[in-house]
Amino acid sequence: MKKKSRNKLKIAFWLVFLAGCLWVALVPPRPSAPSVTVKVQHPIQVETPIVTGGEEAPPPSPQQATITIPVTPEKPETLPPGTHPEIAIVIDDVGVDLKGSEKAIALPAPITLSFLPYATRLREQTADARRAGHELILHMPMEPIGHEDPGPGALLVDLPMRDLQERFETALSSFTGFDGVNNHMGSKFTAYPEGMNMVMDELAQRHLFFLDSKTSAQSIGLKIAQEKGLPTVSRDVFLDDDQSPDIIRKQLEATEHIARRKGYAVAIGHPHAATMEVLTAWIKDAQSRGFVLVPLHDLVKGQ
Repeated sequence: MKKKSRNKLKIAFWLVFLAGCLWVALVPPRPSAPSVTVKVQHPIQVETPIVTGGEEAPPPSPQQATITIPVTPEKPETLPPGTHPEIAIVIDDVGVDLKGSEKAIALPAPITLSFLPYATRLREQTADARRAGHELILHMPMEPIGHEDPGPGALLVDLPMRDLQERFETALSSFTGFDGVNNHMGSKFTAYPEGMNMVMDELAQRHLFFLDSKTSAQSIGLKIAQEKGLPTVSRDVFLDDDQSPDIIRKQLEATEHIARRKGYAVAIGHPHAATMEVLTAWIKDAQSRGFVLVPLHDLVKGQ
């Protein structure tokens, strides 16, 4: 009897073992959750000011550092049936580099082009952009932290309020047909309550929206705009802090991830050759995968 029991146990063991082997061989592995890499702004307190880099894509600094982090969705990225994630691509610093501006204007989708008020042949370029079907906004120079020059006519925190208003009005009259304003540089000025209140009051009088480029985590632009009931939205991703095509593509992947999660995303780039090349290829592919490229004013209407 004991021998028969041991044989039965051996048979049972081998049956269980073989069943486990078949399960491992035949059942496909469970896919791991997707992840992307995004850049986030990481303020750190320092005792001395650090010179920052360009406006929308400042180089890492103690007060405006960017870090790369993995992002894994906590639940499946789904939107209500019949809806598609919307993406607004904003190209900043348009108008100064004529060749870069031409490439930006030639992009095959409704892109938002942000023109500097001191750009070359500004009215001619903006007219070409409107004819190409793009939305226009004003890229308003504002004071950064450090000593980087934001350009002529910038809004500076030490200027009297009357001078600030005059500079802003001059920029607002530099060309016509734009729907809103975003900040060029401005890591210092966008944290200045009196100045940003003036900016929002002027925009409200002209029925213009505000895009907070978020060049600093201390920016209060979005908060003040919302308090005043001004149509507003903020930047989600900088595309070309690093102008490597591979990095730009990864930043576009991050943009897609955000759009799937919350229904929309705003990405800011510049008229660099690498950015224009990557965007031209990405636009067609993104549209074929169900993303809808929209001008910014479509997004601020829904906020």
